[in-house]
Amino acid sequence: MSKIAFLGLGMMGSAMARRLIDAGNDLTVWDRTPSHTDPFAQVANAAASPGEAAVGAEFLITMLANPQALEDVLFGPNGVASAITAGQTWIDMSTVGPAEFATAAARLPAEVAKVDAPVRGSVPEATNGRLHIFVGSDDDLYGRVESLLQPLGDVRHAGGPGSGAAMKLVVNLALVAAMVTFGEALALAKALDLDQDAVMDVLSESPIGGIVNAKRANVQAGSYPASFKLELATKDMGLVEEAAQTAGLSLAEATAVSHWMQTAMSQGAGQLDFSAVAATILGQSAIESSVHSLNTLS
Repeated sequence: MSKIAFLGLGMMGSAMARRLIDAGNDLTVWDRTPSHTDPFAQVANAAASPGEAAVGAEFLITMLANPQALEDVLFGPNGVASAITAGQTWIDMSTVGPAEFATAAARLPAEVAKVDAPVRGSVPEATNGRLHIFVGSDDDLYGRVESLLQPLGDVRHAGGPGSGAAMKLVVNLALVAAMVTFGEALALAKALDLDQDAVMDVLSESPIGGIVNAKRANVQAGSYPASFKLELATKDMGLVEEAAQTAGLSLAEATAVSHWMQTAMSQGAGQLDFSAVAATILGQSAIESSVHSLNTLS
């Protein structure tokens, strides 16, 4: 199959790298936390730096937490830019927004092919190959990367370069806004003295039914194990606001959603699942609720 350098072995990246290995690809892996490569010791090569990982790879995939991490991995000491050469293809699957992708792509050699391919889905989807992948590239390049990415999930051509990164911001605005709407609906129901279970039954059949069904168990248990960390969702909303400002748009709902996410962050919920914002909206402590749930189970 293909020789791939995979850079970024967080919760999502580890699951994605494993699927690419299982599909028969030859992987070299790297992560800022060296121990994250340990589970791959028997099935992949571990590189000491991003630049070392890039040497000889047909494809370089970055799956990183934020724009600064991408900057460091590409252009920091012993970064990808120090080793990448003509004929290689860089695929960024991080959520960093179209502006950051375009800036980074312009700084890499012109002879390197560049693709933005962020994903929708969290750890269960990454593990089971059910991610939705939004690819930004020209048609010829899309034809080259489509089959490579198929073990990870559903691959969709969003448009030209930067379109995948842009599509991901649109999707995450809708996703996080739906979660905040769920929380606010529960807060209103509580104020109106409605039974929470009955309200969730009704909401599960409403336009936000998808997020209700996905996160109902978390809210009911008061436990928010992370599959999509709240700090990452908050970062994504910041990227949405930046993109809107650049486009001259005033998105009132996006601003309100960002406010709730920032409030949850300030209460220490960043490492919990993004559904913990519901606890913040309900005036509860997501941290205390999660700890109590863990103590109850132990």
